[in-house]
Amino acid sequence: MPKASEMKIGDTHEEVLIEDLARTQLVMYSGASGDYNPLHTDDKYTKEAAGYPGVFAHGMLTMGMTGRLVTNLCGAANVRKYGVRFTNQVWPGDTLTGKATVTDIREEEGEKLIDFKIETVNQDGKTVVLGAATGILG
Repeated sequence: MPKASEMKIGDTHEEVLIEDLARTQLVMYSGASGDYNPLHTDDKYTKEAAGYPGVFAHGMLTMGMTGRLVTNLCGAANVRKYGVRFTNQVWPGDTLTGKATVTDIREEEGEKLIDFKIETVNQDGKTVVLGAATGILG
């Protein structure tokens, strides 16, 4: 895996974030986050009351998995900005792949920064998260 300091504008790093997302991971995330919305844990409720085909992942779980892409490149202590937009739901059984593309390398207030465009897709190539991140180059 490359380090952010080895990358240049236009370089892309891609990695698998999760293979075969398990329903138990959704329940574990509910407990860890305190978000007990039944859309993420109760299949019967999700189908009958909300009209979805089944439970789906918390957006913040997907954001957290995607964030690992940035921390792997920059180190957690060097992440300055990170934001995403959820574009599609993530379902149990999905495999997610994240991609970070360097959009800029710049100096700001005495720090050398690297900007990334972030995208996470499922096994069908459907985008589930779009975003951006900035890290400090050490």
